[in-house]
Amino acid sequence: MPAQSPGPSIAFDGVAKRYPGGAVAVDGVSLEIAGSSFVALVGASGSGKSTLLKMVNRLIEPTAGRIAIGGEEVANAGPHALRRRIGYVFQNIGLFPHMSVAENIGIGLRLAGERDRAGRIADLLDLVDLPRDFGNRMPDALSGGQRQRVGVARALATAPGLMLMDEPFGALDPVTRDQLGVAIRALHDRLGLTTIMVTHDMAEALLLADRVLVMAAGRIVADATPRALLAGEGGTEADALVAVPREQARRLHALEQGA
Repeated sequence: MPAQSPGPSIAFDGVAKRYPGGAVAVDGVSLEIAGSSFVALVGASGSGKSTLLKMVNRLIEPTAGRIAIGGEEVANAGPHALRRRIGYVFQNIGLFPHMSVAENIGIGLRLAGERDRAGRIADLLDLVDLPRDFGNRMPDALSGGQRQRVGVARALATAPGLMLMDEPFGALDPVTRDQLGVAIRALHDRLGLTTIMVTHDMAEALLLADRVLVMAAGRIVADATPRALLAGEGGTEADALVAVPREQARRLHALEQGA
């Protein structure tokens, strides 16, 4: 595995996305994310969290404001060159069904002109805890959790310092989702990545992230550590999201006690 540089910082300065007709998806977001931190972006559907994430790697272009990665504005980089430096994992995985697992993992390396890809692909399979012989399999021979691990390996192939994750576990069963979340956090720590994860699951955000950003109506309405959110310091929208797993835990405890 090549040496991994520490993850870069991310800065948003007055970032907005407005669509023709007046719809506002992101409304003047300004914040800084420290390098090598794990940040969860949480909010209800339509709050703007996925739009904000996709503006980092220019899958969506902002209508106002600036975004910088490690001090370099993303608008100054070509989209394809930019994306080679950013890992991106999303809910539907997006593996090419006609390519083997190894070919899927190595596609970014091939596009970058890497000739000796086999050793790197084997290392990446090790990294995401998949047997090396899975490289010869086709995606439809894998479970959902295994396919998502392949997606993570593909995202890490070019040794990015920044990982963007858009509802990465949303299509998985609860046990696989929990296991993969723990594995992703361990990879983040091991590689020193900067990770931004979009999720609608506040419990997942609280358990995995160092910092939680809550979005509503295109704005950041809470920005706090998991401990602070659990202490009720995030405001109304954050409290409502925290209340869901807390109430579920209360009901489970009551059920366990026979109430």
